[in-house]
Amino acid sequence: MKNFDFNNKLYVITESGISKGRSNEDIVKEAIAGGAEIIQLREKNWSKDRVKEEAIKLLKICKEKNVFFILNDYVDVALEIGADGVHLGQTDMSISEARKVCRNKLIIGLSTHSVEQAIKADKEDVDYITIGPIYKTRAKDFTVGTEIIKEVVSKVEKPVIAIGGINKNNIDEVLKQGIKSVAVISAVVSAENVKEAAKKLVQKIKQL
Repeated sequence: MKNFDFNNKLYVITESGISKGRSNEDIVKEAIAGGAEIIQLREKNWSKDRVKEEAIKLLKICKEKNVFFILNDYVDVALEIGADGVHLGQTDMSISEARKVCRNKLIIGLSTHSVEQAIKADKEDVDYITIGPIYKTRAKDFTVGTEIIKEVVSKVEKPVIAIGGINKNNIDEVLKQGIKSVAVISAVVSAENVKEAAKKLVQKIKQL
């Protein structure tokens, strides 16, 4: 099993559609320069072949900087290219099936949207869990709020990462709930200065 400490980390997820014309490679390089320690390639509207091609490029950048690289959805591609992990949603391949495919060669993360889902995930063969969306986002039409974080953290043993609408203006409220790490998309990807945006969030996280 790959080992990774998920505590006190900024987890940045790509979304080329909101990157203001900048490539994922440029965004990832700047985010890492700002202190991001986990990068996830997530491009829902791309073909699998295009995702694979991009993943190989981003994995190279991450390896050079000793940063953890996660691919969204595609267990087989993550395994083939040597990614560190794969992230799955509630409607993706089951965790048991994913683990059967990758054995212990990949870290597996799972998105959860309720206390019940987080507790269930904690009993499965996943390595970390995300909970969200904490705040309103463009992609989700619901929120779980900050209050859920404390309850999830108290009932789940595996690392938990908060996600969804988190930015420099509300991250303090999120961290107050006992979470150690946060995942962001627009707060970094859409920032005028990606490096500085990541740096400010990392400073908040590392204060814990």
